[in-house]
Amino acid sequence: MDISVYHAFLPHEDPDASLAFYRDGLGFEVRNDVGGGTMRWITVGPKEKGTTSIVLCPPAVDPAITDDERRTIAEMMAKGVYAILTLATPNLDDTFARIVASGADVVQEPTDQPYGVRDCAFRDPAGNLIRINEIRREDVS
Repeated sequence: MDISVYHAFLPHEDPDASLAFYRDGLGFEVRNDVGGGTMRWITVGPKEKGTTSIVLCPPAVDPAITDDERRTIAEMMAKGVYAILTLATPNLDDTFARIVASGADVVQEPTDQPYGVRDCAFRDPAGNLIRINEIRREDVS
């Protein structure tokens, strides 16, 4: 079976702040930007990659979601536990420095983890946890 990740969805509360984080901080290209105001769906992804994308979307817009569920989602987003994304880079220190320079909220500086991964972590403007692992270039796809 040949399956790949095409889109991953992360909620945003402020589309312009999220766009600045993913485009300017992480260096992703904007592939699509539809809607208006807080009801924008922004698709971003790595410039050198063509298929995998992150869709930044308004949280809890599905009409099947109840008001109580919307409140729960908002509470989880505020705590930074609603969504997590792990990215990879061959040079964690340079990537970390660039993201810090963009003003991102640092959760963890580059660290050698006891389970064999060197990584760091940030929160995007919506509170989503973004971890970045250092991986050899040939392992990044």
